[in-house]
Amino acid sequence: MSSEQDQLKETNTEERFAFKKEESAAVKSDKGLTEEVVRLISDDKDEPDWMLDRRLRALEHWQNMPMPTDWPGQPDLTELDVGEIVPYIRPDVDKRAGADDWDDLPDEIQDTFEKLGIPEAERKALSGVGAQYESEVVYQNMQEQWEEKGVVFCNMDEAVREHPELVKEYFMTSCVPPSDNKFAALHGAVWSGGSFVYVPEDVTVEMPVQAYFRMNSEGMGQFEHTLIIAEEGSEVHYIEGCSAPKYGSHNLHSGGVEVFVGEDAHVQYSTVQNWSKNTYNLNTKRAIVEKGGRMEWVSGSMGSKATMLYPCTILKGRNASANNITIAFAGEGQNIDTGAKVYHNAPHTKSTIESKSISKDGGRTNYRGLVHISEGAEHSSTSVECDALMFDNESTSDTMPYMEIDESKVDVAHEATVGKIGDEDVFYLQSRGLDDDDAKQMIVSGFIEPITEELPIEYAVELNRLIELEMEGSLG
Repeated sequence: MSSEQDQLKETNTEERFAFKKEESAAVKSDKGLTEEVVRLISDDKDEPDWMLDRRLRALEHWQNMPMPTDWPGQPDLTELDVGEIVPYIRPDVDKRAGADDWDDLPDEIQDTFEKLGIPEAERKALSGVGAQYESEVVYQNMQEQWEEKGVVFCNMDEAVREHPELVKEYFMTSCVPPSDNKFAALHGAVWSGGSFVYVPEDVTVEMPVQAYFRMNSEGMGQFEHTLIIAEEGSEVHYIEGCSAPKYGSHNLHSGGVEVFVGEDAHVQYSTVQNWSKNTYNLNTKRAIVEKGGRMEWVSGSMGSKATMLYPCTILKGRNASANNITIAFAGEGQNIDTGAKVYHNAPHTKSTIESKSISKDGGRTNYRGLVHISEGAEHSSTSVECDALMFDNESTSDTMPYMEIDESKVDVAHEATVGKIGDEDVFYLQSRGLDDDDAKQMIVSGFIEPITEELPIEYAVELNRLIELEMEGSLG
């Protein structure tokens, strides 16, 4: 890596995310969602008939389901026209399965991910790395020490070919079926790329694995699918990064995530998303947790025009637990609607939800959550905490918690706070030598600290820097 690129990676977050390359595609579909487009995607990937059949069934669901427009306070989706979105762009890379040597990538793709810091992170702190550019994974690598223990980390297209029985069993069947919602159906029809992670019984992957998803072309959709299977007693931390430069027209990101946490297994899923303000970010993420298993979601979302993101956890077995930590930042013209869903379907299950949101310059943030405790899930407990921080009188923050409690022998707690940055707090810090901007940044950093301390240090630093740039109005 050149010294110029290294300096950019280390010091100029704004440039790292704002740059874009000229489009170079080997295959590009027509706009819109049609059977012809779905068949083109499946044919270009040389998929088996069973996957094409699943895509076509998802397409039927998409065609028959209405757009979600009746949720109280939801982001405005009227400007989103899927008929104007290009759902599939395969970049011009020789190796369809993704290069396993960084030097085999085209120069412009290497340059993109080097500016985002991906190779350096791989060398320093990661067990494996996947990098997706447009609709395809272009690079995938896993350290040999984990491969020797039976850990699988590959892209989803390779998983369809090399691990068909696992994919048939788990892919959009019990966790996120395409009938779940309009955008799950869209995703099931045109998904491309993403990660497949399989951790055998009693294996602990001691270093995180990471996937990074980059949209470069204007007017496209990105629909990566992530499938994680953690067998009994295993442990893995998966980190996801996402970004896109600023465009003149709308882009759409509608990823799908399915996590299966075995008995006494532990999975942490961390994501830092920095989309452009022309991007609609509409995802479906869900985990099913067996007896004694533990699922952790840590999410930071900013930059998009509109985000609807609610990681869902189904606590299926006794003593299963879920932790959900989210942070959202909305500036001018942005509506960030995030939260979490947890279903307690067994006794002695436990969940915590912690949401932090920041809004400024008329931006809108919203916590939308659901906790359901089923009859018979006795001695279960849940705690929900929602804190919102606003910079001005034009910004908006709402909290919409839903509690469905069908069992009496449970502990349920909910707390919500909304406040503005106080003049007295800023004045106090200014009296200690800080200027107005630095004082506000310090207050915000303290506000989000419970989130950043759950991330690896590199991601915590990056998240703080991204929020600092959002406060300056420099991103998107």
